[in-house]
Amino acid sequence: MGRRTLVVDDHPLTRAALVGLLEQYGFPVVGEAGDGEEAIELARGLRPDLVLLDLAMPGLGGLEALPRLRGAAPECEVVVLTASGTEENLLGAIRAGAAGYLLKTEPPERIAEFLDGVAHGEAALSGEVARRLLDRVRDGGRLDSGVPESIAGELSAREVEVLLLLDEHLGTDQIAKRLFISEHTVRSHVKSLLRKLNVSSRREALETLAAARG
Repeated sequence: MGRRTLVVDDHPLTRAALVGLLEQYGFPVVGEAGDGEEAIELARGLRPDLVLLDLAMPGLGGLEALPRLRGAAPECEVVVLTASGTEENLLGAIRAGAAGYLLKTEPPERIAEFLDGVAHGEAALSGEVARRLLDRVRDGGRLDSGVPESIAGELSAREVEVLLLLDEHLGTDQIAKRLFISEHTVRSHVKSLLRKLNVSSRREALETLAAARG
């Protein structure tokens, strides 16, 4: 299988970062789209080998677009790259024919490794997603984001990501690189999640997370 790739994400800065990453690792980017409808049209005309697809987009979202992408370019493989590791999205993407489901918290080099595997006929699942999927199959356990609902329900998906990376003891610059966003945006998300959790520091946010996990 070839490596010609279509990048689909509604954030221009994220697309630019992904394009740079992919081309650095030998995946020529043949097109970029900001929503599902545009992605389907480009896939029909460009016939890419891989589609790297975000889920949360305005208009036609990734889950709705995925089967139509497969229909527009049947030979391509679609890999989801998203902030959401929820059971509904994960299982929906797998049922719709996704060849992979990766979280945006993955290091860039790991994303490239996963895509290389897909190009050689393998499936790609972020380790965190794979573990939760295995747990669900094994004992019926529910997939979740790793953040208790008492906290996750108060935060946006991106704020949950940032909180999880803070829990990995990453600094602002490292979080920015992981999520393909600016350090200023990271600080804005941190400020917002601190306000929503009614705490005044990152340390207190992590203490709140630990307490909620029991």
